[in-house]
Amino acid sequence: MAESIDAVSLDMEKIYLGGKEHFIRTGCGSVSVIVYGDQDKPALITYPDLALNHMSCFQGLFFCPEAASLLLHNFCIYHISPPGHELGAASISLDDPVPSADDLADQILEVLNFFGLGAVMCMGVTAGAYILSLFAMKYRERVLGLILVSPLCRAPSWTEWFYNKVISNMLYFYGMCGLLKECLLQRYFSKEVRGSAEVPESDIVQACRKLLEERQSSNVWRFLQAINRRPDITEGLKSLRCRTLIFVGDSSPFHSEALHMTSKLDRRYSALVEVQACGSMVTEEQPHAMLIPMEYFFMGYGLYRPCHFSESPRSPLSPSCISPELLSPESMGLKLKPIKTRVSLGL
Repeated sequence: MAESIDAVSLDMEKIYLGGKEHFIRTGCGSVSVIVYGDQDKPALITYPDLALNHMSCFQGLFFCPEAASLLLHNFCIYHISPPGHELGAASISLDDPVPSADDLADQILEVLNFFGLGAVMCMGVTAGAYILSLFAMKYRERVLGLILVSPLCRAPSWTEWFYNKVISNMLYFYGMCGLLKECLLQRYFSKEVRGSAEVPESDIVQACRKLLEERQSSNVWRFLQAINRRPDITEGLKSLRCRTLIFVGDSSPFHSEALHMTSKLDRRYSALVEVQACGSMVTEEQPHAMLIPMEYFFMGYGLYRPCHFSESPRSPLSPSCISPELLSPESMGLKLKPIKTRVSLGL
């Protein structure tokens, strides 16, 4: 860990719609953090999946008016990018050591300390969900709760390890080539939105493809090395006492991983929401499926949204879909059960 932490703040309001970007030097390199909202409010930090940043991983959720109302009313948002994944990032020097998953978790602590934050809410997707879960295990007093999307907790299976090695070699030798982008899009999205010969790919996939083009392949390679060497943290999950809300698409390549993680968490403090006809990135593909579960989750912390919507036409859930047991004051403030949702692609 660095003896001192310096930062350079860049005002990026035109690009980030009111957010401000900070570059923070940490013990394992500089990291970009984009801050949205009132810094006097509780903090919610986000961490994206491989090759993504807040624009490509959380834009759908935060551009959803209901989600913006819920999240920005209750929190100041701190979007942390993996090193070198921010918009316009240059290639990290080959002389810099490749960070481990533990290094990246420790880097989050340095970010929190820089901003003077205490305990925070965390939201991560797949690889980012793993890093935040590891952070929550190492620094329990700094985490209020976890919102994890298609999370990982075990070491890579042989299949995932081999697949990651193939991606790693493509990154190293060919850069962000077309085949690599297709592999990543399969990681993120269901086949319904990726399209086919008869059906064009959706706007969210097209937007993600364009954002992938500006990633520095060497920086993505570095993050992939950390994720492909990650340790199994399953045993440590039993000691977590922060509330945890897990979302996973039933078409996600990591669906079984999310179910495994849910089975290892204390049921008094955790809940699973399975989203049907959806891939790994629920935040982009079906963000409305996250709204009501998150609202109930936050109610357990005494948080609320100012204008409660009852039956949003764009929400795949309405109060009538939710078990009355959700309103139990037990454990999480409400006792979430697994919820399955199906969203019409025409919505």
